[in-house]
Amino acid sequence: MSYSTVVLHLDAHRGMDERVDQAVRLAHRFEAHLVGVAAADHSLFGLTVASGFAGTPRLAQAVEDSRAAARRRAAAFQQRAAGRAEPVSFETVVDDDDDVAALVRRSLCSDLLVLGRPDPASHDFARRRDQLEQVILESVAPTLVLPEADRQEAIGERVMVAWDGSHGAARAVVGALPMLQRARRVHLVRCETAVEVDRGVEAGGFDLPRDWLGRHGVRIDANLEHSGNDVGRALLAHAVGLGADLL
Repeated sequence: MSYSTVVLHLDAHRGMDERVDQAVRLAHRFEAHLVGVAAADHSLFGLTVASGFAGTPRLAQAVEDSRAAARRRAAAFQQRAAGRAEPVSFETVVDDDDDVAALVRRSLCSDLLVLGRPDPASHDFARRRDQLEQVILESVAPTLVLPEADRQEAIGERVMVAWDGSHGAARAVVGALPMLQRARRVHLVRCETAVEVDRGVEAGGFDLPRDWLGRHGVRIDANLEHSGNDVGRALLAHAVGLGADLL
């Protein structure tokens, strides 16, 4: 298995250069075609009546400004991708729709979406977080979320898989299989909460995913962690302890 088409979201936020570099490295590693998508977000048209300036020069200027900004992001992506040492096939797309619609539509014929993690300190954090959640839930392709400033040379060398036997966990593993097959170490981790201990929930369940991944050429280490009630914090702490570069 591999990724043949990788889509990178060209947003207007800090760390875009680092995300372009990481996306280029991924595309080069998997010999994939890289598509940079910049959304102009012409949902502005839907606000014209409520805003009170429908059909005015002010609206036309706002729409043109958003399109020009998207074109600048696309041009910056093209320049940086072309300047990288890794030779990759790439293209840029300026989409008149909003970010979520543009990315979800692209996901129909893509193998991986690459997006940036919203900065909690940014003024529009709530909106960006909601957009990210929408893309993850609605996208046909798996979504890789990169930190705001990602300068590490490679991802997918030491991978931690958070496994709870759910549909979401299995879907994430399927989407990450090309990376898992190339990883040096893969750790399968399950967090057991106090509620599960009290109810006597079976702590096993690693045999099925271990055998399944083994048939795909993936060798895993399995760990059961006790997390109290905050599974998220426990998983992040364990990922740090393992030195994982992908969760």
